Amino acid sequence: MTYDNVHKGIFKSRPNRFIAEVEINGKIEVCHVKNTGRCKELLVPCATVYANYADSPSRATKYDLIAVEKGDLLINMDSYAPNIAFGEYLRQGKFFENVTLIKPEAKYGTSRFDFYVETANSKSFIEVKGVTLEENGVAMFPDAPTERGIKHLNELAACIADGYDAYVVFVVQMKDIRHFTPNYKTHAAFGEALRKVMSMGVNAMAFDCEVTAEKMVVSERIPIKL
Repeated sequence: MTYDNVHKGIFKSRPNRFIAEVEINGKIEVCHVKNTGRCKELLVPCATVYANYADSPSRATKYDLIAVEKGDLLINMDSYAPNIAFGEYLRQGKFFENVTLIKPEAKYGTSRFDFYVETANSKSFIEVKGVTLEENGVAMFPDAPTERGIKHLNELAACIADGYDAYVVFVVQMKDIRHFTPNYKTHAAFGEALRKVMSMGVNAMAFDCEVTAEKMVVSERIPIKL
């Protein structure tokens, strides 16, 4: 996925989870934060950030905050990006071969998954989770307790029971990551739920991404360590 009008800035503050104050071209701009997670390890005072200009009469802000530098890493923190980038990866035939149908936002019972995919030999539901938390080269999810995330895992397991294939895909929004692991310290129950549903047949996969200020592209599969 790509952004078309990116500006470099300096992070100043985050008054609430929806907006941030960023210095761009010497002026403080209020930016929409496209990630409602905590991101405390990313949005630190004076961090170099990137914002996409998207001025419109219908918008309250002129910019979307989309990426941040953390040491040598450039991390995309746009919560919409993983879905878009993984959708591109699917349509390019890099996840499944011989795809005959890709349906985003697919309903299953009372649930809704990010993708439903059919091939000549399979029918699969896929839930995508974006990952922005990194420590010492290890990517982790979640960065805050997520009962919704556990619900998604359990719903994927229900798909297995009904004869579908099911996948949870962790899209790590950065490069140079050694492996992915659940963030047991923040939400042990999510890690335990992931272990459980994997034993029931849910496929868990993690991919890193090539990230620049202007784009994010799903790159290579990385190991998952439970």
